[in-house]
Amino acid sequence: MEKGSQTSRQRAQLLHEAKFDERLKTYVLLSAAIVMLATVVGIILIPFWLILGRIYVNRYFENLECKLTTRSLHFKKGLWFTTEKTIPLDKIQDLTFKEGPILRYLGLSRIMIETAGNAAQGVTDMSLIGIISAREFREMVLDQRDEITDKDSRALAAAGSSSSFPQSNAPDEMVSLLREMNETLKRIESKT
Repeated sequence: MEKGSQTSRQRAQLLHEAKFDERLKTYVLLSAAIVMLATVVGIILIPFWLILGRIYVNRYFENLECKLTTRSLHFKKGLWFTTEKTIPLDKIQDLTFKEGPILRYLGLSRIMIETAGNAAQGVTDMSLIGIISAREFREMVLDQRDEITDKDSRALAAAGSSSSFPQSNAPDEMVSLLREMNETLKRIESKT
């Protein structure tokens, strides 16, 4: 039992813990104030936000956490409602930088993380704002992802070459299986 838990610890060693820029606090305060300006009720709340918002933003900032391990990217945020997300590195398709006018003015950037399942839909799985040395962090994540996918590819290739399944007949068997499936689908369609 202890041997198995030791193996899982070895698979998920911490490589890097990202630090967040203090200017992120200003960004959160400004962003919320701009949203409040868009509503009548929000305009009334702006003075309270500017006073009490700093307390909230400081605590929120203290709870931000982003860790790169040998197998995944782990992110935690929130004060009252916390969000924890772990994305396996081999599922990451791309890490994209986005900078709006406020982010650019404050010298911050946003890293949008897209995974294989959501990249086609144009949805991001995770958005990290204000990481110090964001470009270097992005490269670390991509390098670790490439290392994992290369290892997995080599392991699959090794397993495939030692497989007892005859490789030369595989395409023929696939074609015949696809033909059978096609015929079955045609019969189903003709009954409806």
